[in-house]
Amino acid sequence: MVNQNLTATEIGFTHEDFAALLDKYDYHFSPGDIVPGTVFSIEPRGALIDIGAKTAAYIPIQEMSINRVDSPEEVLQSNETREFFILTDENEDGQLTLSIRRIEYMRAWERVRQLQAEDATVRSGVFATNRGGALVRIEGLRGFIPGSHISTRKPKEELVGEELPLKFLEVDEERNRLVLSHRRALVERKMNRLEVGEVVIGTVRGIKPYGAFIDIGGVSGLLHISEISHEHIDTPHSVFNVNDEVKVMIIDLDAERGRISLSTKQLEPEPGDMIKNRDLVYDKAEEMAAKYREQMLAKQQGITAAPVEAVEAVEAVEAVEAIEAIAEEEIPPATEVEEEIPAAVEE
Repeated sequence: MVNQNLTATEIGFTHEDFAALLDKYDYHFSPGDIVPGTVFSIEPRGALIDIGAKTAAYIPIQEMSINRVDSPEEVLQSNETREFFILTDENEDGQLTLSIRRIEYMRAWERVRQLQAEDATVRSGVFATNRGGALVRIEGLRGFIPGSHISTRKPKEELVGEELPLKFLEVDEERNRLVLSHRRALVERKMNRLEVGEVVIGTVRGIKPYGAFIDIGGVSGLLHISEISHEHIDTPHSVFNVNDEVKVMIIDLDAERGRISLSTKQLEPEPGDMIKNRDLVYDKAEEMAAKYREQMLAKQQGITAAPVEAVEAVEAVEAVEAIEAIAEEEIPPATEVEEEIPAAVEE
C-alpha cells in the first residue's frame, strides 16, 4: 500500500523541481512554425488557442482567414483543433500570435503554381479595376489582368462582377505577383476550333503601319502588311478601313503566346488581286486555300514543290516571323506595367 503521507523531503522532489522539469521539456516555438492548437476561448476580436506553450496563444480576427471575417465564430468553434501558423514571437506577457490566414496563403500559392504548371484555364469574377487593368481573386489571392490582356470591347469599369476565363502569365510568390490573361484564354479556346489553312470571315478592328488586326469570332488575328498582297503596299490603310468585313486565311496559330497570323496574299489567284479585284479573291478563297494546304502537306511529306510554290512557302514563313516580331508591340509583357500590378497578398 502506498503511503499517502510522504513529505517532499522523503520523496526528494519539490514543486520547484517540478517547475524546472517543465521548463526543461517545454516546446520551443518560433515564428514560421505550423503547430496544432485547440480553441479554448473565443473573444470579440480574436481567440485564445492552446498550443502547448506556457501561456495561451492569441489569434486576432484579421488573421483568421484570407477572406473578410466579421466574427471569430465564422471560422473557429470552441474546442476545435486545427493547424495554426506562428506569426510573431512571445510578447512581454509570453504570448505568441497565431495566424490561419498565412497557412491559407501558402497553400493558395502552391495551388496556383500547380495550375500554371498544368497550363490550366481558370474562371474568376472581376471585383475592381484600375488604370492598368482589372482585379480578380484566384484561390483567395488577388490577381491582376493587364489592360492589354483584356479581350473585350466593354470599358474596363463595366467588367466589375463579370466572370472571365483566364490563363496564367506570372506566378511569383517571392515578388507577391499574380498576373493573368483573359485574351490568351479566349485565343486558346478559339484556336482549338481553328486550323492552319482555314478560311475565316472577320472584321477589321484596327489598322497599324505594319498590318491590320482582324476580329475573328471574338479573338484578334494580325494580317501583316507583307501578307496582304504579292504586290507592294505602302500602308494597310490603302487597302482596308476599320469595320471592313474581310476573308482571310490562317497561316499560323501560336497558342503559347496567344497569336493568330492571317493572310490574304495566299488567297490571290493572281499577284495583286487584293488591290485590283478583291471580290475575286474572296470568291476563290476556299479554292486557293485548298491549294495552299496541299502545298503545306507536300512540304511536310518531303515532296519537292514547284519553284514558284517553294518561294511562296518561304515567303509565308518569313512573314510569320515578321508578324511575331512586330506583334510584340501590341502585347506588352506584364513587366512593362509593373507599377500598376497590385500585390497578390494584401498586407
